[in-house]
Amino acid sequence: MTDNYLMRQKIISIVAIASSITACSIAPGISPQSGLNQPLSKIHTALQDPAKGQINAQLPPSAKVENPTFTVPDEFQGKTVYKVQPSNNEKVIALSIDDGPWPKTTLEMLDILKQNDVKATFFWVGQALQANPDLAKREVAEGHAIGNHTWHHWYRRMDEATTKSEIDRTADLIYKTTGVKTSLFRPPGGFLNNGLAAYAKSQKDAVIMWSLTSADTDPHAKPQAFVNNVLKGAKPGFIVLMHDGGGDRHRTVEALPQIISGLKQQGYQFVTIPELLKMAQ
Repeated sequence: MTDNYLMRQKIISIVAIASSITACSIAPGISPQSGLNQPLSKIHTALQDPAKGQINAQLPPSAKVENPTFTVPDEFQGKTVYKVQPSNNEKVIALSIDDGPWPKTTLEMLDILKQNDVKATFFWVGQALQANPDLAKREVAEGHAIGNHTWHHWYRRMDEATTKSEIDRTADLIYKTTGVKTSLFRPPGGFLNNGLAAYAKSQKDAVIMWSLTSADTDPHAKPQAFVNNVLKGAKPGFIVLMHDGGGDRHRTVEALPQIISGLKQQGYQFVTIPELLKMAQ
């Protein structure tokens, strides 16, 4: 054999080994084409475990989920909603929770909802949101829907400038804190004639009331009374009123697991208010 021939064979062998090493370094689930479109640092992170110095099969971090926007169907824009008649009479119900985010109580309720795989709709007060931004972020991250419940939670009649400030200031902070935009509005106390609902409707928000209350603001009632109120009054398409803020809500926390289990035993599925509105006949 000639020296040239031996040299060519040696080069071919080196190329083959290098190709084999490269192929084995591509983690399962990462195609060479997709890898080429990723920054080198991301590919390295996906393939190399710094703690062990070994190859692993982690994929690059997925793209960031877009911030949710809670819109309402056209037929509910600028309308007052107490309940929804679901198509095919589906046995669905929506839990709505007002006046938070609130220290301790909101955290406990979120844990219960998560354990039971239930999504609710939280109506935030601007001042409470300002004081508890991390709780708000968790609510959004865990898939709950969000509504506007004004800045101060005032009941009194307000002029147009005040009503605008109460709603818009809260909406701005919701967006600044969580990236959420919402067309769901609930007037404090359910008052519809103090200017707030009129302004919300002018913005094409849906004014979300309720069809069933737990009555958990009754200072003398036991938690079991809240449970009984909901379980006895539940009907398909109803919106249930509860509270996580505005005061001591430990009785609501105590009642919530029984409310959830009781409704499930009755055959109900839990939906958020935006989901419920989309199910209307």
